[in-house]
Formats: sequence, structure tokens, C-alpha cells
Amino acid sequence: MATVNPTFRQLDMTLQFNNIENKTKNSYKFIDLFAGVGGIRLGFEEVFQDKSSFVFASEIDKFAQQTYASNYGHLPSGDITQIEPHEIPEFDILLAGFPCQPFSNAGLKKGFEDTRGTLFFDIAQIAKYHKPQVLFLENVKGFKNHDKGNTFRVVKETLEELGYRVFAEVLNAKDFGVPQNRERIYIIAFLDHSIEFKFPMPLEKNVKLGDILEKKVDKKYTISDKLWAGHQRRKLEHKKKGNGFGYCMFNEESEYTSTISARYYKDGSEILIEQKGKNPRKLSPREAGRLQGFPDDFKIVVSDTQVYKQFGNSVAVPVIKELAKEILKHLEP
Repeated sequence: MATVNPTFRQLDMTLQFNNIENKTKNSYKFIDLFAGVGGIRLGFEEVFQDKSSFVFASEIDKFAQQTYASNYGHLPSGDITQIEPHEIPEFDILLAGFPCQPFSNAGLKKGFEDTRGTLFFDIAQIAKYHKPQVLFLENVKGFKNHDKGNTFRVVKETLEELGYRVFAEVLNAKDFGVPQNRERIYIIAFLDHSIEFKFPMPLEKNVKLGDILEKKVDKKYTISDKLWAGHQRRKLEHKKKGNGFGYCMFNEESEYTSTISARYYKDGSEILIEQKGKNPRKLSPREAGRLQGFPDDFKIVVSDTQVYKQFGNSVAVPVIKELAKEILKHLEP
């Protein structure tokens, strides 16, 4: 099992972040919460470039911390629930791909207090204290309808109570240049109520799975006879019950795959790649990254198991880039 490089642990807080003084006058300071491996950060950095300065990041998973540190040069702080808002440097834009937790009190009260006991409450506390210009939140598609819409309603009302104008839309990664059917909700909130934010339209960019597949893949990614037999048996059982569950097979000509998830490391059933004359295979770790739009120079420094979890938990970077472009237009018209 991969371990965190001890040198990362020794990084002083003052050395974790980019040197803000060297940034341009029009630089925007970012914080990256529930950062994972920095997929949202990557999209914004590519768009804002030297106008972006990341002053704080938080991620609780030690393996994701290692990947983040290897690619961005600083180790994220840990559990955000243990960090007080005043301990976070001043910033302009908050990024957060936050987990969806049940809001047990949703609908019993209103606004800010309804979020207590959820990880969104920590975001709300930080926003209340710092009042950044922009909040950028990402979650699963089902978030909007969770608890009959109460969860989303409470989040929206909370942000509005804090003074923000809120925009939300579900976008699909396959419409933005990656061959993956991945729907996610994006919640973007501005302090400036004059902003009329428009979500990006699908790109006219035809891609297929073959565009991201490697030419040569280690045979260890070919699934075993036992696992393949199990996949086929379970699919038949589901078919008899009248549902479509079971493994999903794709090839180079496929326009897109299923959604890659954090559980992909277990058996690869949601995305199997067809191989002539032998059992299908899982995506390689690099292909999993490409499926999310990560570039090939993104460093992979942990075990395959952790890599699959990290990319499965991450975001489709090209979608983030298009959203970042639209945000920047409103910040610098």
C-alpha cells in the first residue's frame, strides 16, 4: 500500500501556498475545499492562469493529499470540520466538490441553521465569515432531488441568506469533450446580484473512447476468468429479473462510457473494455484519468486502487474549464 512521503508532512504552513506577492494585481485568490486530487483547481488554473492564486486547500484523505501535493506543490490541510474560518487566509473564490450528506433537519427550520451537522455547514460558515465574490460547488446529479428537493432548497436558501445570487444546472461530461456519460450539478453563487450567469452550451466536439485508450496496456488489467464468469452470471440474473444491471462493455468506437465511480477498483464492472480473443479489461489508471480529462503529465503517485478511487471521486476537468471561462467573463467583462 502506498504511503505518504514524510517530506510532505514536514511542509510548514507558510510554504504550502503559492507566493501571492508575485501574482498580478488582478489576481484572484482561491481556496479548494474537499479538494480530492485537485480536479476543480486544475480546470480553474488552466483558465485563470497567472490570475489565479491558491491560498488554501483542504482534503481529509491521506492518499488524495499525496497526489495533490505531488501535482500542486503543497499538502492540503486535513479535516475541514476541525478548521475555523478565521484560520483560512482571505480569498475571492471558493471551490468545493462537497459530499452530499442527508440534511436531517431540512424543512424544520430555515436557511443557515438547517445545515448544521452537514459538511455544507462548514462551507456556509466559511462563506459567512469571508464573503468571497464567487462560490463554486459541485455534486452528484441526484443532489437536486435529494429528500424531495429539500436538500437543494436548503442549500439555495442558505446561500441567498448569506447574500448570494444562486445559479444551478446539471451538465454532462460527454457534452464537453470527454467520452463519459457523467451528469453532475454545478451550483455557482455570486455576491454581485447584477450578474446574469449563463451555463455553457455543449461543445461541438466529437470524441470517442478510442481517443483516450492507450495502445499498449499491461495484461494485469485483463480481468480473470473467475471475475469474468461472475460478471456474466450476475448480468444474466439481472436480465431474468427484468432490469439492466450488470457489467457494461465498451470498445474503441464507443461514443462514451458509463460514469466511472470510486468503486471502480473493485471489479471494473461499470466500464469494461472489449479485447479480441480474450477476456475484457479494466481501464488503466492513466486511461481513467483521461476519461476525466486529466492531462498525461498529471502525476500518479499512489497504488492502482487509490488512483481509481481518486479519479472516480473527481470531476470532468473540461466541464470545469468551460464553467471557469464563463465565470471569468463576469469577473472581468
